[in-house]
Amino acid sequence: MTIAAVKAVTDRLVERSKPTREAYLERLDIAASEGPHRSSLTCGNLAHGFAACGSEDKSALAGDVVSNLAIVTSYNDMLSAHQPFGRFPDIIKEAAREAGGVAQIASGVPAMCDGVTQGQKGMELSLFSRDIIAMATAVGLSHNMFDAALYLGVCDKIVPGLLIGALSFGHLPAVFVPAGPMPSGMSNPEKVRIRQLYAEGKVGRKELLEAESASYHSPGTCTFYGTANSNQMLMEFMGLHLPGSSFINPGTPLRDALTRAATQRALAITGSGNEFTPVGHVIDEKAIVNGVIGLHTTGGSTNHVMHLVAIAKAAGICLSLEDISDLAACTPLLARVYPNGMADVNHFHAAGGLPYVIGELLRGGQLHEDVKTIAGSGMSQQAKEPKLDGDTVIWSDAPGVAGNDKILSTVDNPFSKDGGLKMLDGNIGRAVIKISAVRKEHHVVEAPVRIFNTQNGIKEAFEVGELNMDVIAVCRFQGPRSNGMPELHKLTPPLGVLQDRGFKVALVTDGRMSGASGKVPAAIHVTPEAADGGGIALLRDGDIVRLNAITGELTALVADDEWAARTPAKADLSGNQFGMGVELFSAFRNVVSTADTGASVF
Repeated sequence: MTIAAVKAVTDRLVERSKPTREAYLERLDIAASEGPHRSSLTCGNLAHGFAACGSEDKSALAGDVVSNLAIVTSYNDMLSAHQPFGRFPDIIKEAAREAGGVAQIASGVPAMCDGVTQGQKGMELSLFSRDIIAMATAVGLSHNMFDAALYLGVCDKIVPGLLIGALSFGHLPAVFVPAGPMPSGMSNPEKVRIRQLYAEGKVGRKELLEAESASYHSPGTCTFYGTANSNQMLMEFMGLHLPGSSFINPGTPLRDALTRAATQRALAITGSGNEFTPVGHVIDEKAIVNGVIGLHTTGGSTNHVMHLVAIAKAAGICLSLEDISDLAACTPLLARVYPNGMADVNHFHAAGGLPYVIGELLRGGQLHEDVKTIAGSGMSQQAKEPKLDGDTVIWSDAPGVAGNDKILSTVDNPFSKDGGLKMLDGNIGRAVIKISAVRKEHHVVEAPVRIFNTQNGIKEAFEVGELNMDVIAVCRFQGPRSNGMPELHKLTPPLGVLQDRGFKVALVTDGRMSGASGKVPAAIHVTPEAADGGGIALLRDGDIVRLNAITGELTALVADDEWAARTPAKADLSGNQFGMGVELFSAFRNVVSTADTGASVF
C-alpha cells in the first residue's frame, strides 16, 4: 500500500507539472547547449573575470579548456553554523587545482540566524531572506564564467535560497557542501527544563544564559533537529550532498577530506566530462518526492512545507500541500531526534544516521531508487557512509542494523506508521501541524480561544496568570503579508508550562513555529492569513475551536449563519513598516504568495 501510495503521488505530480516542467527543461537544455564558454566573452569581459586570479589560474581560464567552479558562500563568523566555511574556499581552490580545474568565489549570500532573532524585530526579515539569497546566488552566477557551482550553506533559509538560485541556473551542476554540527553540549531534556523554569520565573536570566551557552557552545550547526539540520537531510535525500556527509563535525580530517571530495566531484560532473549532471535534471519530481519522504521519516522541520513547494516551483514542479499530506500518511517515522526525541544529531549520526535511514527505506521500497544524484545514478549511492583511507574518502555500505534502536527504527517496526506532519482544514482555514513530538492525548484539543495580535501579548497574559485554563491561543497577523511570517518559537515554553499544569492547550497562528515545534499542538501557516481576511480573522475571544490532528480538522464551532455574518478583524500594522530594515522589504510583503504556495515573491 505504501509503495502504491508513493507512486500515486508521484504520478499525479508529474501529470500536474507537465507544462511547467517541460518549459523549464527546454530553457535548461538551451542554456546547457550554449554553455559557459569563456571564449564567447569579449577580452574585456574575461580580463575582468580573472583579474584577481594568480597567473596559473589566469592561464587556465584564458584557454577555455579547464572547468571553473563557482563558490557561493554564506560564510560569516558570527553564526556558529557558518563560521567553519571561512576555511573552505582555500581547501576548494587547492583541490580544484590538483584536479586540473579552477575555483573562484562567485558571490556571498546573507545568512541570518533565527536563533538570534527569535522573538525580535529582525525575525520579520527571516523568511524573505530566502528569496534574497536566491537573488544573490543568481547575481554571482550571472557572469557566465562557471561550469559548475559549490554551495556553502547550512541554516534555515540559506539552503532553500541557494537551491532556488541554483535551479535558476539549472544547466549547471550543483554540489552542496555542509559544514557539520557542533559537538554535543547540554542535554536536550535539561535545556528544556531550564527554559520552562525561566518561563515560570523560578530561575533568572543568568541561569538561562548559562544553559543556552552550554547548548550552543562552539562552531557548527545547532545539534537539535530543526530547519538547519533538516536542510542537510534534504540535500542528501535529494542527491545534492556527497553520501553521509551532512553530520560530520567541523574541523575534523574527514570533514576537510569531504570538502576536497566535493570539489573533485563537481569537476567530474561538468559538461567537460562524461558524467554531465546539471542540477535541473537532478531535482525532478522523483527527487522532490524523496525529499518529502525524508522530511516525514525523520520528523523534520515544518518550515520545509513551504520551502519544498518553493524549491519545486523553481524547477517547474507543482508540489501541493495535498501531496505532502498524502506522503506523510504513508511514510513510517524511523528517527527520534530532538524535539521528536531526546537524541541530538550527533547521536543520530552515530547510530547510523541518514545512510541507514535511506537504506532502510530503499529496502522497504519506499523511496524512488531510479534518480540522478551528484554521486551517480541511483538513490542507493546515498545509502553509503564515508570513511578515511589515509587522506582519501572511501564509501562503504551503511550497517543494516541501527546502532541504537531508541533513535532509529525499521520499516517493519517504525516508531509511527506515519511521519507526523498533518494538514488541517476547516472554516478557520488550512494549516499544518507537526505531531511527531506531541503526545497522543494532546492530538485533539477543543477549548475556548484567546485572541492575540502579537506574540508578546500571549507571553504577557501568561505571566499575569490569565491563561491558567483550557485554552487555544490564537496569534494572528503573523503571516507573510502582515509582518514577514516570523517564527513564534518563544511561545513554546509558556504554553508548555500550561500543558504541564494539566490544561488542554494549543496554538493557532498564521505564523511559523519552525523545526523546533515541540510537545504543544500548534496549527501553523494558517491560510488565508488574517491580513487577507481569512477565517482566523473572524475568530472572537471565547469561541470554541476544535483542533483535531487525527481527522485533520481546524474548526470554529460557530453557527454557519453567525460565521458568515462576521467581519474580519483588522489590526494596526503600522509598527511592521519600519525598524531593523523591514521597510526595505515592503515590496516583498505586497507581492508574496500564500504560505501554502511557498510564501515566495517569485
